[in-house]
Amino acid sequence: MASENDKINLIKDFTPRLRKLIEVELVLDHLDFIGKEQKDLIRTKAKTQSNLKAVDLLIETIIYRQHPDGWFREFVDALSAGGCKHAAIYVDCPPSPSVEAENDYCVRLIELLSPSLLRMKTTEVCHACFAEEILSREDLEIVLAECQNKGNISGARELLKRIVRFPPGWFSTFLNVLKKTEHLDLFKELTGDTPDDFLIGNEQPGVPIDVNGAPEEQPVGTAENSLLPEQEALDSVTSTNLEATSETDLESVADVDNSSGVIFSPLQYFTDCTTVAEGPEKDDIVLRDYQMAVAKPALEGKNIIICLPTGSGKTRVAVYITKEHLDNRRREGRQGKVVILVNKVPLVEQHYSTEFWKFLKHKYKVERVSGDSQLKISFTEIVQKNDIIICTAQILENYLERAHSGDDDGIKLSDLSLIVIDECHHTQKGGVYNNIMIRYLKQKHKNVKLKKDQKETVAIPQILGLTASPGVGGAKKMEKAEEHILRICANLDAYKIMTGDLGENKKEPHKNIATAEARKEDPFGDVIKGIMNAIHTHAELNPTCDVGTQNYEQWVVQKEQNAAKEENQKVRVCAEHLRQYNEALYQNNTIRMCDAFSFLEKYFDEELKKKVAPEGEETIIKTDTEKFLFTLFKGNNKVKLQELAKNPQYENNSLFKLRTKILQEFTSREKARGIIFTKTRRSAIALAQWVQENPKFQEVGVKACHVIGGGDQSVVKPMTAAEQRDVLNKFRIAEVNLLIATTVAEEGLDIAECNFVIRYCLVTNEIAMIQARGRGRAEDSSYTLVAGEGSGVAERESVNEYREKMMSKAIEKVKKLNQEEYENRIKEYQIQAIMEERVRTTKKKQKGLKKESPSKVKFSCRGCNKPVCSGEDIEIIENMHRVNVKPQFREIFIQRENTTLAERLLDYDTNGFIACKDCGQRWGSLMLYRSIECPCLDVKNLLVTYDEKKKNIKKWNELTIQFPAFDYAEYARNMAESSEDEESM
Repeated sequence: MASENDKINLIKDFTPRLRKLIEVELVLDHLDFIGKEQKDLIRTKAKTQSNLKAVDLLIETIIYRQHPDGWFREFVDALSAGGCKHAAIYVDCPPSPSVEAENDYCVRLIELLSPSLLRMKTTEVCHACFAEEILSREDLEIVLAECQNKGNISGARELLKRIVRFPPGWFSTFLNVLKKTEHLDLFKELTGDTPDDFLIGNEQPGVPIDVNGAPEEQPVGTAENSLLPEQEALDSVTSTNLEATSETDLESVADVDNSSGVIFSPLQYFTDCTTVAEGPEKDDIVLRDYQMAVAKPALEGKNIIICLPTGSGKTRVAVYITKEHLDNRRREGRQGKVVILVNKVPLVEQHYSTEFWKFLKHKYKVERVSGDSQLKISFTEIVQKNDIIICTAQILENYLERAHSGDDDGIKLSDLSLIVIDECHHTQKGGVYNNIMIRYLKQKHKNVKLKKDQKETVAIPQILGLTASPGVGGAKKMEKAEEHILRICANLDAYKIMTGDLGENKKEPHKNIATAEARKEDPFGDVIKGIMNAIHTHAELNPTCDVGTQNYEQWVVQKEQNAAKEENQKVRVCAEHLRQYNEALYQNNTIRMCDAFSFLEKYFDEELKKKVAPEGEETIIKTDTEKFLFTLFKGNNKVKLQELAKNPQYENNSLFKLRTKILQEFTSREKARGIIFTKTRRSAIALAQWVQENPKFQEVGVKACHVIGGGDQSVVKPMTAAEQRDVLNKFRIAEVNLLIATTVAEEGLDIAECNFVIRYCLVTNEIAMIQARGRGRAEDSSYTLVAGEGSGVAERESVNEYREKMMSKAIEKVKKLNQEEYENRIKEYQIQAIMEERVRTTKKKQKGLKKESPSKVKFSCRGCNKPVCSGEDIEIIENMHRVNVKPQFREIFIQRENTTLAERLLDYDTNGFIACKDCGQRWGSLMLYRSIECPCLDVKNLLVTYDEKKKNIKKWNELTIQFPAFDYAEYARNMAESSEDEESM
């Protein structure tokens, strides 16, 4: 047995190693033989100086202080429990020199290639590393928090720092993780080889494959070889290392993982690096015949729309066209600049990592930008420094507007040579795509005049539109459907709309409709209807339609708005409650009774909280109507609903049909992976919970998760872009195999592994139907509509199928038009679009000129009609947030915790919300702006009196009032002076 001195000497000998391998914060939690005061000193050193300094203090404490018996084993166990298993091995049972050398080379390799590795999909890799046990639970949480707070690159840096602290063997595991998460390029850079797992179907090594995985004998185009900047830097570093390292030493450190068949040799890697002058292997862009056919006009420089089904490789065609476009511009000695526009933030990362960067990184600089981007430099600078930029359309529109306004930090259309518009069917009146294209059309028609006057024209970019379904725009007749297609072609200035014959490559999912019989008994719904009838009687309301319907929803919203204007609080409050009960009826017909009950219970709990004054404040008054409504729910009705919700025999049959379909898919397929689309965020969350809580689903291997939108229009907490990415990544690696989603996942997102799609009690239009159906891309996929009997859902689906056929015929008619006739018609629509835009601009300017004095508007509480403030009290922050920072305003509101949303916006942050002192009605949020608390008003929660008329205003821009900008410096100065006065008193 080792003596006390031997243990101390062992720690001394390995101190240089331990300094790199110990994470102090995680280890201290498991050490009891060190006193609290000393632990606090070590923690303080970690926070104020560095982890290395803190480790030094920890080791000094262990070496030079007396400890109770058993301290050494406790220290080893603490290292292991704190995620520092490699450090535990050094202290307990030091590794052999060869294993130590092998691990050192692996760590060094990660350090050398970190610039490339930082581009990984960190969240996806992080979860996989945790599953493979080369990240601890604490590591996982820290890396994910880093991604959330500082972005993907910062998170990747934290992940790499942590995996190298694990015991030898982590490197092979990490390579397997890169394989599983489909980071082929990073696997290649670490090993110089391609794993067999990435060879698809009957592909042979060295044989390029097309978008659908089939080998092609003659690739249409290939990219030239060139050296990555990271590899150039690596060569200069590794050449120095090789001079000081013998070949024998390098051969002895081959890392083998027999369980996976992955063999890694640092010698082989460094040898490859010295002979990489010809450039790394690249993925060749290979197109099928139908893809090449639709691309042809674009390769000739013409504007086109490519209309191909979901999953048929539209984006791959766009990548090929982009490459050829830039190659041609380079050959001609002209600069090429390509912007790819998308309409959803997750699509930015998807197009970047899986298509454009993957195929074009070897020749061109590719970057992505979105509202979720961590790049904090000017968009103009990003455009200048890169060849290909993938961004959300609104970002480009913002910078085009800057240039139009004379701002130097703007972008002009002439700066770009090609614009690719994804999901281009959105290029219609009022959309951001259309705003960009109107600028294009105006310049194009100006160029015609300039040319006639023999003046120099302004360059405009080539346009490439991509869509799976342009739709028919609600047309009922073929002529209108044709006109709709032509208008989209006109908006995109398309020379042609291109469709392709996929032949045997066409994948159509099997479609069926599962109709659920109507309930024979619905006692839960009957209780809710009874409550609603009692409210109708109390408020003397006579509905013009059945409760539980969309028409009733519209009727009751209108009643609430009219009552607010008329200051009829009795009807207004009753209408608000009726709307919640109507929502509960909808939930009762689509999800579980317990979900509908929980929804109502939560609503009433929140309403009651509004009526409870904070400590020290005066009591908030409840009106007689409010007392009636609370009593109506909280009495016998609540007990009845709670009891009925526990009885499964009264559940809706749609849920039973859905259960049967899910079980069928998961028992009839070897690897089932599907998506359920549903109407609301609440139903998506509730259905995911229903699946997770049902043991029958667990028995067949169902792992469900929900994905919903990121906007905050709903009372349901939205998902951040990072949360959406995390769920979709888990779906791709099969950690989740059933997504329950709102329409956020219908369009554009590449989910190739999905083999069944269910639309649950949901029908919108033909475009959404085609997009949702297209999510099922795997072989032998299915598409099912679950519809309640008499709901009209199945009938609307039939209408959409008819419109889909009409759309296909309309596209064919447009394609067959004589080119001259086609061009004349789209020119007519373009002139009409330009004229309509001019009228809108004129009206907007006139509206701006009419902006009235803030003194002309007054605001009162929507809940009790108490005066809130005048327009003269309001200032605006960043041309967006209307705030009232007057001291007297603070006297009339109370502050409450915001239990549903925690927004993170630029240099300001919400800090709870503000509500009326008298009735508890919410008025807005308390926003922290550069360390100053600013009460921020939400106009939809207020009643507006303008021109002596009461108005319901949903958005501030509906008011033609020019509020002054918030003077931060002046306010801060006044606060400072006020504080000094108080101190002097």
